[in-house]
Amino acid sequence: MNISNISKEDYKAELRTLQIGLVKLQRHVIQHKHKILVILEGRDAAGKDGTIKRIVEHLSPRETRVVALGKPSEKDRSSWYFQRYAQYLPSAEEIVLMNRSWYNRAGVERVMGFCDDREYEDFMTSVITFEQMLVKSGIQIIKYYLDISKPEQKKRLEERRTDPLKQWKISPIDEVAIEHWDDYTHAKDEMLKRTHNDITPWHVVRADNKKITRLNVIRHLLDYVECPGEDMNTPPPDPNVIYTFD
Repeated sequence: MNISNISKEDYKAELRTLQIGLVKLQRHVIQHKHKILVILEGRDAAGKDGTIKRIVEHLSPRETRVVALGKPSEKDRSSWYFQRYAQYLPSAEEIVLMNRSWYNRAGVERVMGFCDDREYEDFMTSVITFEQMLVKSGIQIIKYYLDISKPEQKKRLEERRTDPLKQWKISPIDEVAIEHWDDYTHAKDEMLKRTHNDITPWHVVRADNKKITRLNVIRHLLDYVECPGEDMNTPPPDPNVIYTFD
């Protein structure tokens, strides 16, 4: 179904249907002791927070975790790079959503100079092997990259500065996001090209419309995670909004 916009009423109605599907999915995950890891990457202000909020809103908090790590400590920097993230991986029956992940090294750290060339290359040449180890251990990984246009990012960042309820989102990285637009574009392209693979592919989301982004990410998630015997009764994702990286 192609939709460029959606009314508030239609959005709420479809979101409810999709969230019912998510509850059914979680029931299946718990029953069969699956381990689900959802990674959400994207530009600053691309809508990761809002998308995650709608995914977890009605899920069981005992079997659902959201991971959004802050700045690494000195201990983190002196440890194996993936060690910081390994402790947050899902156990049996769990769904874990990472609001940014180890791909920080290929994005923010690369653009802002928080890692050197050797650290960057070490990451880029080892991340697929790391993820495939996780898959062999029984973890299903679903990776999303939320992309927005430059005018939309500029508008959303300005809203953060003026809305007192959103100012907790403001960071020094936000302040230079527009200035480094081209650098982030290059880093994103390199990351997708070098880390996309058949076992842990990237799914790109055109995220200029927040409501449509949320609906299509949930649609895709429900479509991607197989739940035999569960009638999800949900529409497929719009290929004009979300697609597997090519």
